Amino acid sequence: MSIRPILILPEPKLRAISKPIEKIDGEVRKLVEDMFETMYDAPGIGLAAIQVGVERRVVTIDTAREGEDKKPIALINPEIVAASDELSVYSEGCLSIPEYYEEVERPARVAIRFMDLEGKLREMEADGLFATCVQHEIDHLNGVLFIDHLSKLKRDRVIKKFTKQAKREAEG
Repeated sequence: MSIRPILILPEPKLRAISKPIEKIDGEVRKLVEDMFETMYDAPGIGLAAIQVGVERRVVTIDTAREGEDKKPIALINPEIVAASDELSVYSEGCLSIPEYYEEVERPARVAIRFMDLEGKLREMEADGLFATCVQHEIDHLNGVLFIDHLSKLKRDRVIKKFTKQAKREAEG
């Protein structure tokens, strides 16, 4: 297992649409292991493969709170198959947009379909923080960032800030 570097806004690859996994092999399992290690090290509760530069439809999530037993789940080719009309608001952050948090409104509950690491097709209901996290990570697979759910003004401000920061670091 190894910790992979996390891509940071304004990295254009974060806008790429990830490709489906055809079969679960050693390479996919290694990717998932690395993603969990990277996610826990960051620390975060969710990570999409594109965030470590891999354009594949793979997500790792663990919403266990500090002090609770870990509840890692890997979602291969996840998709939302149903969403509630009821909405909820969570303060979201993103490992690719460090130290920036903003309230985002999303469906309170979703039903998802995905493959597990054994290649079995599974369906699951998600609510609360887990539902928010699943939607946030599936957005990543489609080239969407949580800031895309904000007003244009807020989004532009964040992009400008991170673009300036990246320019400063490049000039370093």
